[in-house]
Amino acid sequence: MDYSKLSTQEIERLARTIHPGAWAIEPDRPLATLLGSCVAVCLFDPQARVGGLNHFMLPSIRRSSNDDIDSLLSGAYAMESLLNGLLQKGAKKVRLQAKAFGGGTIINTSGPLMSIGSRNADFTKEWLNREGIPLLASDFLGPWSRKVLFVPTTGDAFCRRMVTNMATAEVIAREEKSYAETLVQKPKTSEKKIELF
Repeated sequence: MDYSKLSTQEIERLARTIHPGAWAIEPDRPLATLLGSCVAVCLFDPQARVGGLNHFMLPSIRRSSNDDIDSLLSGAYAMESLLNGLLQKGAKKVRLQAKAFGGGTIINTSGPLMSIGSRNADFTKEWLNREGIPLLASDFLGPWSRKVLFVPTTGDAFCRRMVTNMATAEVIAREEKSYAETLVQKPKTSEKKIELF
């Protein structure tokens, strides 16, 4: 389908929704997500015409005494999963390009949650820079929630900043809180420990 002839409303209607903690590569339809303090990264290979989107947040509460490892595990996992999925679909890392969005502050918070949007945005920029993937477009931080639409076959991304009303803020806060709780759950004692080296 030629999405260039469709309005953003039509693209949104056809899109698959990606929830917090998820990622997807879609060959035949657009992807969409709603962001608060989370970040969504669109990665695409313009030559192979393949792309995908993730939606992630770094943990705000430490699961262990080493906060850096926790951040690495959640953020890097989201990015590596999407990257590896694209490579399996024929993308080449040297051709990958990125667009990234999110890290907003939509509810008044204090403590660790207050800076989570900024941490998410900083991590994203650092990871892309370290991997040598150019960030072609971004919209980070601010008091907005964002609706992101991404057409994986073309790399076109649309970001709509939204003045967050109470109902939207509650939905986003509920989804992000539920997702954040999964990031801080301790592994079951029966699971084998993984040693990072």
